[in-house]
Amino acid sequence: MARAADLDLVEVAAGANPPVCKIMDFAKFRYEEQQRAKESRKKATNITVKEMKYRPKISGGDFDTKTRKVAQFLGEGHKVKVTIMFRGREMQHPELGRKILDRVAEDVSHLGKVEVIPKQDGRNMIMVLGPDKKAQAEHRKAQEAEQDGGEPAAED
Repeated sequence: MARAADLDLVEVAAGANPPVCKIMDFAKFRYEEQQRAKESRKKATNITVKEMKYRPKISGGDFDTKTRKVAQFLGEGHKVKVTIMFRGREMQHPELGRKILDRVAEDVSHLGKVEVIPKQDGRNMIMVLGPDKKAQAEHRKAQEAEQDGGEPAAED
């Protein structure tokens, strides 16, 4: 029957008794299967980990620039690894690095949340921030409300 229809006889379930076969165009089936796999890969989100390096004695302008970049990465849906690099005697004051990491986390709290708390790793202190969809949605809603109705009503 398959030869008469110029199609292929494909064994579907070999373990069944009797084995189950199907008459189909196998090349077309394989092509459609590849297209479905390609489509599912396209829909999958590809989260990458970006890294931003700070120093304990960072100036205000540099801090703002790097923190804006961290916020941009979080807005795009990437995770961000924030690293504080210590040199020489700076190792004696890890609280300075911790203060910078806390400030970064606070500045981007509307876009992401801390996934890995700050920890010392040799000469570096590391923290990982991840995007927070709920916080981003709330922030967007608050911005829209502020634009629509001017400033939010102040309590007396």
